[in-house]
Amino acid sequence: MLNYAIVAGSSRTDSQSAKVAHFLQQRLIELNLTSAATSTVIDLGTGPLPLWPATDTGPWAHYAEQLKAADAVIVIVPEWNGMACPAIKNFFIYTSKAELAHKPGLLVGVSAAVGGPYVISEMRASSYKNCRVNYLPEHILVRHCNGVLNGPQAASEDDQRLRDRIDYTLDILAKYAQALKPVRELIDMTNPGFANGM
Repeated sequence: MLNYAIVAGSSRTDSQSAKVAHFLQQRLIELNLTSAATSTVIDLGTGPLPLWPATDTGPWAHYAEQLKAADAVIVIVPEWNGMACPAIKNFFIYTSKAELAHKPGLLVGVSAAVGGPYVISEMRASSYKNCRVNYLPEHILVRHCNGVLNGPQAASEDDQRLRDRIDYTLDILAKYAQALKPVRELIDMTNPGFANGM
């Protein structure tokens, strides 16, 4: 079974990002791509990281272990005023190649309206540099998030279309996760001269 870490990037408790994270975790299990024992949700709303740099890093050590164990990561990013929220940007300042290098990452934009794509571009542009996460060319946009993914059955045609897209994309993520496992084993990541990306 592949191991997945799913990061709910909102700093709000009981957020729509966390709802989406748990929905995706359940779909991974139902699609037989993982099990409850090999997937974790990191909810930055219920377990926030202190603003970096911090003497007390809060739950980071626990999160780092979950990320190291993962074969793939799903990053759920709420779009606030057209930008990624501070909690997820802060999360990526904590990450390094030790946790995410050469692992596939799936970006999921979340919007209460018709937004979502700006955070995808923002994360692709700036979040991968030092952690070396390998974002898939596919991504998911959860628009009108309050009205979708709320139960086992789709509430509308748009909800069903989104669910179909999610299943399609999770299958691709699993294939990348399987394919990149041997690649990571072949890469020497111990050279201190290349600890950070260019």
